[in-house]
Amino acid sequence: MTASAMPQAAGPMIDIDQVSKWYGDFQVLTNCTTNVAKGDVVVVCGPSGSGKSTLIKCVNALEPFQKGQITVDGTKIADKKTNLPKLRSRVGMVFQHFELFPHLSITDNLTLAQRKVLGRGREEAQQKGMALLKRVGLEAHAHKFPGQLSGGQQQRVAIARALAMNPVVMLFDEPTSALDPEMVGEVLDVMVELAREGMTMMVVTHEMGFARKVANRVIFMDRGEIVEDARKEEFFGSPRSERAQTFLSKILSH
Repeated sequence: MTASAMPQAAGPMIDIDQVSKWYGDFQVLTNCTTNVAKGDVVVVCGPSGSGKSTLIKCVNALEPFQKGQITVDGTKIADKKTNLPKLRSRVGMVFQHFELFPHLSITDNLTLAQRKVLGRGREEAQQKGMALLKRVGLEAHAHKFPGQLSGGQQQRVAIARALAMNPVVMLFDEPTSALDPEMVGEVLDVMVELAREGMTMMVVTHEMGFARKVANRVIFMDRGEIVEDARKEEFFGSPRSERAQTFLSKILSH
């Protein structure tokens, strides 16, 4: 039985253990330790430059780290024997800037990885893609190209593309920060629905309304360290650190 096929009930879906990372002499992550259980929605927040995006990119090895270990669904990220492309196919990632292929139609954006990575036939991949486009309210736009869609629509397509790979966990790296304010809601609505359906999610965001609505836990980072890791009620009600109190007072006053 492979590591990925092992029953996972005993351990978390994501386990981050004493992870540290440097860019040259500059340390961007310092002894970060946390975990995400199956079905949990964990929001990672903190000021700009606190290491949030770096941490989440380490989870599917888009960023290497020099110390510690990250395990996703029983597979150790830093193990040289780990098949990273296979692992990434099971970890959905939604970026700040959509990362859609501009020269491909929405349908082709949704089916390319299904066919190349998962080996699905064209018809199966298209059926899956169309079902997910319908789910995010964009089936009428299947023939269009990314440049013909609004930012909010492109981000919903990016979420559908990630879901098309049947991921065991979804990672979101500031998915609404590049959007006009009026488009934020349409993307958050899709994410709220995913959370309600039980998708395991780790979300880097400044959207505290989303955190209050659907997160199980909130991780607060500052200067590359996890300063707080608490249930959302505790984090919003009585944050322990002065740094988190200051952050919340600024972000919730807007």
